[in-house]
Formats: sequence, structure tokens, C-alpha cells
Amino acid sequence: MSRFLTDSRPQRDPGCHCLSNFYREEFLKCQRCLDQQREFYSDRAIGEVEKALTRVLAQLDRLCAKADADQVVSRLLQQFDAVTRLSAWSDPRHIH
Repeated sequence: MSRFLTDSRPQRDPGCHCLSNFYREEFLKCQRCLDQQREFYSDRAIGEVEKALTRVLAQLDRLCAKADADQVVSRLLQQFDAVTRLSAWSDPRHIH
């Protein structure tokens, strides 16, 4: 009887890892944009958004492993965009 040693840790899907890295960078862009707008928001508002960003970043790998990751994470990015307006800053139609 032969025995094989196997790694019991779940294997990560390489696509999930790439997706997670992509979205992580997008959330970090939101964070940088928020930092640039601190003077326009109350300390409480900034604190709440930072707490939410930290929570999302901590759960991002798990979120990206789900079948509906694109929909879920895209919706989260839209919600952060409502505060940071990052898309307006990076949209070429808004460059003068």
C-alpha cells in the first residue's frame, strides 16, 4: 500500500489571485483619492469610509473566490465611488 503526502490546504485559483490583485489596487486608489479629499469631509465620515475600506480589503480574497465576485466587488466599488468620485477624476471626458 503506497501513501502519498498531499497538501491539505485548498489550492488558490490563479484567476482569483489576479482578480483580487486588480480589485485591491482599485480599492487602494479609492483610499488615495479619499486622502486627497479629507478637507471636504468630517473626521467621522472619513473614519467610517476608512473602516469600510479596511474591512473590504481584509475580505477581498474571499470575495473574489465567489462565483459572483465581479458583481459583488463592482457594486462595492460603485458605493465607494459615490464618496470619492474617483471615476470622475479618471474619466478622460472630464479632462479640460
